Amino acid sequence: MVAMRCLHRYRAVAPLAALGMAVVLLSACASQTGNWQAGRSGSAGASASAGSPAASGAPVHVRLYQDDGSTYGVGMPIIAYLSAAITNARAFTAATRVSVNGAPAAGTWYFEKSSIYPGYPLEAHYRLADYWPGHAKIHLDLPVKGLSAGTGLVFDNTLTLDMATGAANISKIDGSTERMVVTSDGTQVLSFPVSLGKASTPTFGGVKVLMDKKAVERMVGPGYDEQVPWSIRVTNSGEYIHSASWNGGNIGQRSTSHGCTNLTEANAKTFFDFAQVGDVAEYTNTGGPTMPVWDGYGDWNLSWATWKAGGAVPSA
Repeated sequence: MVAMRCLHRYRAVAPLAALGMAVVLLSACASQTGNWQAGRSGSAGASASAGSPAASGAPVHVRLYQDDGSTYGVGMPIIAYLSAAITNARAFTAATRVSVNGAPAAGTWYFEKSSIYPGYPLEAHYRLADYWPGHAKIHLDLPVKGLSAGTGLVFDNTLTLDMATGAANISKIDGSTERMVVTSDGTQVLSFPVSLGKASTPTFGGVKVLMDKKAVERMVGPGYDEQVPWSIRVTNSGEYIHSASWNGGNIGQRSTSHGCTNLTEANAKTFFDFAQVGDVAEYTNTGGPTMPVWDGYGDWNLSWATWKAGGAVPSA
């Protein structure tokens, strides 16, 4: 059986990174999954209706990725989708109120162009300078209804969100040792041999966030069309952590994949059962470039100074 089982990464999108594009170029087997929540309507915080005159213009609607009341890993950003490419994020950012366990959080938004959902060309990710704490309660007030989104644009709704984090699960994958070591709340709980991407298709380095889990994922590419068990997506462009029984002789010895992180079937099942969406995977010594911010949840690969600048829509 051929050893090429991971999805090809689309190298042609790389030049778009300089434009801050959140490009999703996926094979036939893959698409980003989202819960596509409208969020919960609310009136908390300082909105235009609280005393200042409302702006006028074309409406901009905001929707949230997260389910209200859901739990994620400590690397998961809060994600909002905007129905227009706003030109001014100052009011949006200033109105945002986030608390962690009841205390104000000192995070901010980063804006990216997006092609995830039709009609929502811009997405905003909110994170702190470091990962969320584990076992935390997070509350968002986004009272932006009536606030300006730039000349001729005005936000048309207000949202709130309550979410939580589970245990602080951090996986460290090192290409020099071909090993994956997993800690939970600071204690090592798992250690597995891996096989990463070969020299011609190296695995991205940097920090990735577990995006989605499927007990069986169909992976399609040149010369293969396989149903791959225990698959956890870590990039939009096709990197997974998954079972690779066909590559057993190389796991722990050398990197031979198309960019994915190959595990034995038993270890892949163990990790699949343990992992939660939003958990962190930190990759070093992969031989590949750092994962771009737009290729899934590459948020942690930007410095805090760059993040605070706001991305596609400066917010300061």
